Amino acid sequence: MMGCQQRVQKKLFYTMFSLNKRVPKNHILRKVAKYIDFDFIYKEVKDKYGSNGNVSVPPPVILKMMLLLVFYNVRSERELMSTIPVRLDWLWFLGYDLDDEVPNHSVLSKARTRWGVAAFQSLFDRIVIQCVNAGLVDGSKLFMDSSNIQADASNNSVVNKEDIKRYLKKSCRLFEQRLEKEKTNINNNELDPPKSGTANKKHFSTTDPDASVHRQGGRSKLKW
Repeated sequence: MMGCQQRVQKKLFYTMFSLNKRVPKNHILRKVAKYIDFDFIYKEVKDKYGSNGNVSVPPPVILKMMLLLVFYNVRSERELMSTIPVRLDWLWFLGYDLDDEVPNHSVLSKARTRWGVAAFQSLFDRIVIQCVNAGLVDGSKLFMDSSNIQADASNNSVVNKEDIKRYLKKSCRLFEQRLEKEKTNINNNELDPPKSGTANKKHFSTTDPDASVHRQGGRSKLKW
């Protein structure tokens, strides 16, 4: 018999709900919470706060938020704060419950200003060291950014090698031979893979021979 989904009736109370049970036992944030001590920050930034005024967000919570920002590659602090209420694992990690109010995104920028860049660097270094000591970091995988980088050369420096062979003066031919020799030496030493594409077989930059011609939905540009 085919079942039919009933209309959802919003509940005012969830008496059987447990945020702790909703986070898997093998979740990476459970391991971080188990092995990493964030309370050390109280002593580190104690002199950055006064004795009067509004009570701030606890420093360990701010540090955990910054860790989530980096760990999950969140694009902005605004996006982080808007995502926290819908991520049960983040709520649990930060020590919040479903009905707790998440701070404004300005809390993080104010904390950076109050603590200072050097303090943040030191705090993150301590966290990474704790992760390594706890076996959470083994260095078995390395990630590299393979995106093309804009070359420091003008498009006007690109010339057609076939035109050089046919029309340019002897000095330009000698210059081309020198460039070809340098490229051959580089390829023989296996410092860089040979350039691919029809355009790179015909063209090269006179100011940066190592740059390749790339085109992605617009004008061609020189990139490494």
